[in-house]
Amino acid sequence: MKLSAITDSVLSLFIMILVGVYGSKKKIITSQINKGLTDILVQIALPFMIVSSFIFTYDHTIKTNIVHTFYYSPIAYIVIIAISYLLLLPIKNDKKTILHFANVFTNTGYVGFPILYSIYGNEGVIYGSIFNMFFVIFVWTYGLMLFKDFKKKEFKKEIRNVLLNPSIIAIYIGIVIMVFNIRLPNALISSMKSIGNMTGPLSMFIIGVILSNIKIRKYLKDWTIYYGIITKLVIIPIIIYFISILLVDLSKAVITVIIMTAMPASTMTSIFAESYDKQKEYAALLVSITTLLSLISVPILLKMIIS
Repeated sequence: MKLSAITDSVLSLFIMILVGVYGSKKKIITSQINKGLTDILVQIALPFMIVSSFIFTYDHTIKTNIVHTFYYSPIAYIVIIAISYLLLLPIKNDKKTILHFANVFTNTGYVGFPILYSIYGNEGVIYGSIFNMFFVIFVWTYGLMLFKDFKKKEFKKEIRNVLLNPSIIAIYIGIVIMVFNIRLPNALISSMKSIGNMTGPLSMFIIGVILSNIKIRKYLKDWTIYYGIITKLVIIPIIIYFISILLVDLSKAVITVIIMTAMPASTMTSIFAESYDKQKEYAALLVSITTLLSLISVPILLKMIIS
């Protein structure tokens, strides 16, 4: 895909973000409405996008890439956890927790899927969905453990919640459709795709609302913010990219994993910080700035890895 097409896609997402900022500033999208939009995105639009992405003709290469994504994704998470731990040794206390969580858990759903779709279409969304499946698994196990100490019964409950997550269920359905080559009625397919297409705009509106509420001045002299941004958007994606070069594998499956690791900090960073009262403003600022700067860093990375 040409760089100009990638740039156009990213700029399109940025314009949608500006609409979200406008909506927030004009009180059209209040915090309560934004929460509702988030629920619609996570519970409805994204799952429909995932299921509909599995509905097309598969060839041997696609099926091979799907298998590769299944084992490249958890490996990528483990590598990132190790890299992030080493890079953040100079930082202490709750800020380290926030930065580590942000490094490991990227914005796969809100930003990752729209970008993958703009590059590879439905095929990219399939690979991204598999990566996102491991995101859900890791965030509600390892990610939760970073913020909370919980008992065995609570752990089992969280695992059950992971398995019943709407996006995970959507992947189950999509895999069944793919494996058994199930033919669905055209009206159903059209409806699912239309609902799934709301994912991009909704995601960008939500991010715009987050960006409209950041308070930058308070943290301008905090070096950990700058270090965290560079670590998240530059160092870790480049390390993952060079590892893929050493493996002599730049298939779509691998490129998808690299792209997903290069996404900005997940909004779950801010949500968990809010829930467990750990550096709430710091987390919100990190999410907002990495999202904004990813509009520059992601196209540069894509130029490096996509010919």
